[in-house]
Amino acid sequence: MRAAGKETVPAKRLPTLEDVAARAGVSRATASRVVNADPRVGQAAREAVQASIRDLGYRPNRAARSLVRPDADSIAVVVPEAEERVFSDPFFSAILGAIYTKLADSPVQVLLAVAPPGKRDKIDRYLRGGYTDGAIVVSHHRDDGITDVLREIQLPAVYIGRPHAGDVGLPYVDVDNVTGGMLAAQRLIDGGRRRIGTVAGPQDMASGYDRLTGWRRAMTHAGLADDLVEYGDFTAASGGEKMLRLLEREPNLDGVFAASDLMAVSVIQELQGRGISVPEDVAVVGFDDSQMAKLTRPPLTTVLSTTSGMASTAVEMLLTLLKGQQVEHVILPTELIPRDSA
Repeated sequence: MRAAGKETVPAKRLPTLEDVAARAGVSRATASRVVNADPRVGQAAREAVQASIRDLGYRPNRAARSLVRPDADSIAVVVPEAEERVFSDPFFSAILGAIYTKLADSPVQVLLAVAPPGKRDKIDRYLRGGYTDGAIVVSHHRDDGITDVLREIQLPAVYIGRPHAGDVGLPYVDVDNVTGGMLAAQRLIDGGRRRIGTVAGPQDMASGYDRLTGWRRAMTHAGLADDLVEYGDFTAASGGEKMLRLLEREPNLDGVFAASDLMAVSVIQELQGRGISVPEDVAVVGFDDSQMAKLTRPPLTTVLSTTSGMASTAVEMLLTLLKGQQVEHVILPTELIPRDSA
């Protein structure tokens, strides 16, 4: 291996494989073998080329790759969330499980790229590195920067959940969150509840914003006040914390819509811990219809989120894109799942 060079890439052009090889101090052929995961390359050379790829922001030419390998062999599931949340929240395990199941009989490998919104460099470098043929983005936040990267590098991608900015030129699959929020509120209204609050989801995510929009519509239509809003982040901890805040603001609260089942379970626990009976004193409705909704006491009335349906549809959409075909946005219907908490 030649001594590492210090060549720089001329301004205003994308780095090439030659640039990568020069910076790493190897031949173009060796750099190409590393990009194509050839096991015959030695560890030192491989690490030098990989470092060069990261430093230069090099991304292999997809058209050239397809001449050698016409079929996709990997897709990335991109999650701009903290690792501890991804591996503890049932929503993500359900999404990942459904994606793996959908691809179980396929040669396509599934890769996981995780980083919190404030540390996007890790995902940014990965996507630009050319290590995957396509991406499924889950739990997108307004300012996570992923949309800009995907559009810039033109990587085939599908969002699970509507992008917060609306139509950004990338396809998505989602549930009808606005209607879901309305169904949750209407369940409480039809049950005779009149002082109804909500633990809403984060407003930098379309799902949080849309579910709150639906709740407000139903409340307004019924002539009820929609001022009792506290903002959580879909986690259990935020559900309990915001429930306490609602009780401080309105001791006569008699109904709560929590924008995720995880928050709703904590809402119920917080109420019961204070001697408040569910649903006799306060009725509670969640959103997702996760497994835990059936395990709470009382069982949780919730809104169906069709998590597995979104994941399966996203895989189908991405595979279609990888064949060079276009896809349209998909909105899946939702419904109320009545149980005993409301």
